[in-house]
Amino acid sequence: MRVSCLQENLAKGLAIVGRAVATRNTLPVLGNILLEAKDNQLRLAATNRQISISCWIGAKVEDEGEITVPARLISDFVSNLPPERVDLDLNVRTHTLHLNCAYYDATIKGIDAYDFPIIPTLDASEKIEGVRFQLAAHGLRKLLDQVIFAASADENKPMLTGVEMRFQGDKVTLAATDIHRLSVLRTGIAQQPGAQPGKAATEEFTITVPADSLRELARISADMDEVRPIQMLVTRARHQVLFQLWGKRLGSKSTLHRVELVSELIDGRFPDYQMLIPRNSTTRTVVETALLLKTVRMALLFAREDANRIAICLQPGDGTHTGKLRLTATSAELGTNSNEINAVITGNALDILFDGRFLIDILTRIEQPQVVLETTQSTRPCLIRPLGVEATEFLHMIMPMHPIR
Repeated sequence: MRVSCLQENLAKGLAIVGRAVATRNTLPVLGNILLEAKDNQLRLAATNRQISISCWIGAKVEDEGEITVPARLISDFVSNLPPERVDLDLNVRTHTLHLNCAYYDATIKGIDAYDFPIIPTLDASEKIEGVRFQLAAHGLRKLLDQVIFAASADENKPMLTGVEMRFQGDKVTLAATDIHRLSVLRTGIAQQPGAQPGKAATEEFTITVPADSLRELARISADMDEVRPIQMLVTRARHQVLFQLWGKRLGSKSTLHRVELVSELIDGRFPDYQMLIPRNSTTRTVVETALLLKTVRMALLFAREDANRIAICLQPGDGTHTGKLRLTATSAELGTNSNEINAVITGNALDILFDGRFLIDILTRIEQPQVVLETTQSTRPCLIRPLGVEATEFLHMIMPMHPIR
């Protein structure tokens, strides 16, 4: 293998795939990054078995070939090189990769690419039976962020560490829950014509994708072309999902040709969250998002010593006076914080107790100026959504903590 490319492209590609490198593994090759020179492109790839990321960058290929080299070493070395051309030359007999850039020179010992796991790509999608969709790249990171934060981090409950994706016609519904809270978002998709061999285009089906995989997809999408849609392929035989993103174009060129992420799916049945969502409310509160967020943050300064518990008192207006929303946090060692803000509250007065961190998590993800809280009892879930956004499009649900005595 003999290939040359720009340092900035190589460094960026290594940074993207490096996040999929296995940190704890029994196979040394999983701690390496695959470099494959072919068709005037340099493919970089890494995998930790659950997630695999491949990145193609423009390159001048004199001799095709492939090798795997230690991820941390090559990433750190390339990131510190000057922004000039990098020449890579592989000695096949000794499995060593020679790198040269300006006056910097290094030889890195690698492992034969034959030992590296095979990572499926969308280039071979015609040979893979599955269902293909197109997702809008624009705003994808924000949409995913409104859901995946609610997923559990408890590895003892693997199903809760995933995000359910339910496909229905031209819509996909994403849902994540850790039992204490739930986020559900519905968005549109565009199906790829002719990419569903033997399958009805409107057939409903559901998959559960690890939240970590979607976090990585969201992170990658921020630096990719938001005009070209993201290709998505759900395979049947290998129980995987593949995403393909395209690089941003700078004039007639792009720094990255494309990036593909492959994720294993989670086996099992996702909780039937629809049964938990209240169908009506007895108290409806409309309040300024930024004001409520600031007030919750102030209360949490005191609530941290009391399991993050923040008491919320909802007092409806009487036609003459505006409704009041009072937040109280108490710490036996630090003191008490109580703040009252104006709100439009209709229905019954209510005292309810929440984990302040959960309130902050959702309020920081709502960009609309006002937010709606719908409650029934101090022991029943609270629904939170931006004002003007239907619950069928986006909603967040928080379970209250122990009732106030």
